[in-house]
Amino acid sequence: MAKSLHERPASFLLIGPTGAGKTPFGDCLEKKGLGGKRCIHFDFGRQLRIVAGSDLPPAGFHREEHSFIMKVLTHGLLLENEHFHIALKILEAFARSRGFRQEDVMVLNGLPRHLGQAEDMDDHVDIRGLIVLDCTPEDVHRRLRRNTGGDRTERDDDGVELVMKKLEIFRGRTEPLIEYYAGAGKSIFRVKVGAFSTAEEVYRDFLLMFGSGDV
Repeated sequence: MAKSLHERPASFLLIGPTGAGKTPFGDCLEKKGLGGKRCIHFDFGRQLRIVAGSDLPPAGFHREEHSFIMKVLTHGLLLENEHFHIALKILEAFARSRGFRQEDVMVLNGLPRHLGQAEDMDDHVDIRGLIVLDCTPEDVHRRLRRNTGGDRTERDDDGVELVMKKLEIFRGRTEPLIEYYAGAGKSIFRVKVGAFSTAEEVYRDFLLMFGSGDV
């Protein structure tokens, strides 16, 4: 894993609408582990913001890629199939920086986000299951106003119009991943998230579903 993703590490895909608390929950999984194994939380949005926040393109990135990533964040866009090489480059750089080992578990948050990416990712990771954070649009807005997850302080992409756009993209592009992976025989864990749900509470509810299952 230090050099490539060709060994298809065991992974769980974390999905849910913007504001549902994916980042705090993913960080909680990384802190506590899963099934006795070390978890590494790959927050794709966080990594995109790190890349975009650099004045110059980070090592390994072209200027055009750097500019494109900034555009993606500004307009709430998705990386389409033709941009998958950028997503994979970010994932591999993250894995190297965290010293990911083959026996670890990767928690994927934000990648893949649509069917085209899922098909591309199948060649690089072994997704064992989906963790779906179910949160209504009303509760999403409540969570964002309250910053319930505690991870929105420095975010500048939580305006009402952009949030509505992200919710629409989630329904149309990301939710179909549930059917895709269920059809492939993967485990689906649906966890209810309310306006006041904390990462610890979501983690507890998830473990009740996961039980003592193998990773």
